[in-house]
This record gives sequence, structure tokens and C-alpha cells, in this order.
Amino acid sequence: MSEEKIRVGITQGDINGVGLEIILKTFAEPELLDICTPVLFSSQKTVAYYRKVIGMDELNFNAVRDVKQIVPKKLNVVVCYEEEVPFDIGKSTKEGGKYSLISLQKAAEAAKQGVVDVLVTAPINKKNIQSETFKFPGHSEFLASYFGFEKGAMMLMCSDDLRVGLVTGHVPVQQVTSLITEEKVADKIIHLNKTLKTDFGIQKPRIAVLALNPHAGDGGVIGNEDDTVIKPAINRLKEEIMVYGPYPADGFFGAQTHKKFDAVLAMYHDQGLIPFKALSFNNGVNFTTGLPIVRTSPDHGTAYDIAGKNVADASSFRKALYMAIDVYRSRKAYKEGSANPLKSNPISKQTSFRD
Repeated sequence: MSEEKIRVGITQGDINGVGLEIILKTFAEPELLDICTPVLFSSQKTVAYYRKVIGMDELNFNAVRDVKQIVPKKLNVVVCYEEEVPFDIGKSTKEGGKYSLISLQKAAEAAKQGVVDVLVTAPINKKNIQSETFKFPGHSEFLASYFGFEKGAMMLMCSDDLRVGLVTGHVPVQQVTSLITEEKVADKIIHLNKTLKTDFGIQKPRIAVLALNPHAGDGGVIGNEDDTVIKPAINRLKEEIMVYGPYPADGFFGAQTHKKFDAVLAMYHDQGLIPFKALSFNNGVNFTTGLPIVRTSPDHGTAYDIAGKNVADASSFRKALYMAIDVYRSRKAYKEGSANPLKSNPISKQTSFRD
């Protein structure tokens, strides 16, 4: 049975990083053009320049100035700017920030208008992109604001056998404790449970919640937030959600306990992302849940140190592309009431259209 070609909106990221390299490497594989219609928001000159830098002159693309002109079976490049761009590959520059923002804004606009079905974003530099129109700590926060879903969005890091969500995201560590409230933890558990059902087709998700303090506070000896804030949030939801914890983070991952759950909820950024990247680096995907559109991204940054050297690994970007398509279809199936009943078992993995 043939399935619709999903239109994948793609941002170019920082022009001096590895973004364009991993994008071009991905769509050098012709079979990917059979499963989606890629729409890269960049410029004809920028793509042609980078294609030459990494020795991929044979890669063809379809440059258009109107998103209505995109065609299947081609890498479409929507021309977002006409001027020559000053490249300084491997370095952070104000131009790198300027053109990454132009690409992101045009792609987000296309997603809001329904011209593209999903977004896959290449890495940006979170410092040089800052401007009067971008005052956010990252993609997730910008898109949550753009689509009006600031309270509902959450960063969820995903690999084949591990999903890690965050109660607090890109905030300074000194602010974390004040932001951890019973209500917020409960809201994140509810949100994570919902996205596992709607976006991953898991009918009865099992969720593990990590403790805030070392050893889950050791009965109040090393902080009492785990007993007074996190446990009450878990206990009030146990009758309707399969949620467990709080687990001390070190022993939890060290003992491979994460393999018994469909997702893990961490209290802060590094608590969740350090073990995730240690276990899944270059094999993981950053998924922004709770938005009206599907947005994914590779789990790495601009990688200036290897930019332009034709050695960047496109695996994480490719997985981000696959996941965006999978989640789009899972979300559509859920809305139509045809979620896969075979995914009702605990610790079920996402079934990809590639399986």
C-alpha cells in the first residue's frame, strides 16, 4: 500500500557548522526521496557552495522561490535570501546566526501554513543567533513561543531504546530547585504519558521519574524535595498512569533500569542528557513534544571543529528525519483511532515505517 509523501521542512542551521553537510549527505541517498519530499530553507548559492566544499557536485536540487513550486523526488531548496553569504566555516560569526535565523523563521512559517508537514532542524549556535527577534535559549523555546504552546512543549531525547524528557530545560542550574514544584512535575508526567500514546503509539506507557537529589535525598539527609515534592506528584497520578520513582539517577542508569521503561523523566538538563548522550550519541534525536507540528533535530551541535572537512556523521540527522515521519504518522493514526494495538505492551519500541 503506497503512503503519502510527507513534506519535510528542513532548516539549514549555522552555515559555518556541519548542518548543510549532514543534510546533503542524507539526501545523496536516492531512496530517501522515495519516502518523503524534502524542503530545505536556504538559498541556491549557499547550497551550491557547500556542495562544492564537500565534493558533492553531482547532487542535484530543485531551487524554488515559492514553496508552492516544490516537487517530489527532488531535494527542494526554498530560496530565503538572494545575496552572497560570507562563509567562515568552522567559526561562529554574526552572519552564521543571521542566516540560521532566516532559515528557521521561513521554515516555521511554512509549517504554520501547512506547506510542510514536519520540521527537522539542523544545529544552530545559541549565542550568535541571538537578536531582537530571537531571545530564546534554543529551538524548542522559539518554536513553543511561535506556535503559542509555551506551557505544553517539552524536550524529549529519543533513541532506539531510550527516551528522556525534562522537567526543566535550558535554565541555569542554580534556578532548578526553585522551578521543581509538585504541580510542574505532575504536569510533565501527564504530558509525557500523552505524547508516548499519541506520538509513539504506546497504549500503556511505563514512566520512570528521577530524583532531584543524590540518593533521592537519603530520607531528607541530602535534601527533602524528593519526599515533599516529587513523590507526592507521582503518588497522585499512580491510579491513572504507570509512573514510578523517584529513582537516584546514578544507580538508575548504571543498573540499566531505564530498559524497563518507555520513558524517563529527568529533573534538569544535564541529569537527563549526560546519560542519554553517553548511551546514544550520534544515534539520538531531539524531539519537541506538545507542539501542533512535529519537530525533530539531531542530538549534536554545530561541530565547528570538523565543519567543512567532509567527516561529519549524518546518522543522527537521518534518524531525526525518520522519527519526524514516524511521529507524524503515529499522531495521524491516533487521531483517526487506528493506533497499533500491538504497542500496548510495556517497554515497546517505536515501530518505524522502515521496519
